Amino acid sequence: MEHLFDMDDTHFEFKPLADRMRPTTLEEFFGQKEIVGENSPIRKMIETDHITSMIFWGPPGVGKTTLAKIIAKQTNSLFYDLSAVTSGVKEIKELIEIAKFNKSNGKRTIVFVDEIHRFNKSQQDAFLPYVENGDIILIGATTENPSFEVNSALLSRAKVYVLKSLSQEDIIGILKRALQKTPEYHNVKIEEDCFRLISEISNGDARTALNTLENVINITPVKKGERTITKKGLEQSLQSKVFLYDKNGEEHYNLISALHKSMRNSDPDAALYYLARMLEAGEDPLYIARRLVRFASEDIGMASPNALVQAVSCYQACHFNGMPECNVNLAQAVVYLSLSPKSNSLYMAYMKASDVARRTMQEKVPLHLRNAVTKLDRELGNGKDYQYAHDYENKITKMQCLPDSLKNETFYDPTNSGHEKQFAEILRRVKDFKEKKWK
Repeated sequence: MEHLFDMDDTHFEFKPLADRMRPTTLEEFFGQKEIVGENSPIRKMIETDHITSMIFWGPPGVGKTTLAKIIAKQTNSLFYDLSAVTSGVKEIKELIEIAKFNKSNGKRTIVFVDEIHRFNKSQQDAFLPYVENGDIILIGATTENPSFEVNSALLSRAKVYVLKSLSQEDIIGILKRALQKTPEYHNVKIEEDCFRLISEISNGDARTALNTLENVINITPVKKGERTITKKGLEQSLQSKVFLYDKNGEEHYNLISALHKSMRNSDPDAALYYLARMLEAGEDPLYIARRLVRFASEDIGMASPNALVQAVSCYQACHFNGMPECNVNLAQAVVYLSLSPKSNSLYMAYMKASDVARRTMQEKVPLHLRNAVTKLDRELGNGKDYQYAHDYENKITKMQCLPDSLKNETFYDPTNSGHEKQFAEILRRVKDFKEKKWK
């Protein structure tokens, strides 16, 4: 073990909080009740000391490595881990020889392979005979669908267990346990809302949540013997840095803001003036063109769908022509966008959707909307009860596409501006059809 500090024969080893808080028993393990809870498959295997090869499939930070280590510890098995990123066939063969020696001495060997999907076919094949004859118990971990990334021969010899993203309650429990179990953090005072905020941004990843907590604590100064973390302070600490393109300082942003707002107010003369101010000052025409592309969707959207086509064509023209020839291409787009009907419905729809999405990251895509490409997919229920719209009247089904908790949410609310009035009418007819067809 490498030590970071050596002083007077006393060794100090630094470990991240996520490593220090790694559970060592099923009782300390958060989440995955379907596979490790009471009367669950893995718990029964541990209790009966009958372990078979398995593959854990799930997102990062949900306990795949931890669970493998718990299985090894609670069954008195020898545990060896391999990383598919750094190990090859040579390392596999060396480990197999160790496993054979262990077996001859009556000891069971669990080989844990992290990111097993990164092993190529020959590396995966190297495990097959030793899994079959019991020299090793293989536990693989992958963030990718094993049906596609793991050889069918190996897949047929290992049970696949699906691990889910941790719930916000699980993450909050893990964070509170970390504060209770870490003596140097006993002076930390943290508002309850902070736990919820960290759990939201961690996206079901315990490692990310613990790293975030540790970083925030470390940058919080000690005052009167305590570190006090408030929700406001936490939000400031977590705020992403914004990297802005800067050419001519503050006036650069004032001019692009003036151009944008003049077009929004349907004032082509003012818009042309601010366009000329920027171009004559040496502004990059592609920068302006990119802003026009954004404007076409943010401030016009479905009121004039052709606005986006015009803006993208303008960007391409600027790319082909360069300055000064592209100045008239930009002028055409600016005037077109200025005189187009305006609607911010798309912008508002996305902002509402993004807000809901950030608060519901744990929601899973309904099973009937998932692809069922492999046998494993079908066994998991993917694609079951999916309704193919082309087989129905008006190409519309009564199938619910949003998760149950969001089934009544509405994001897009079209206006009566320009072409959007037509889309509003189409949307109304779709809703009326569904209500009359399936009351």
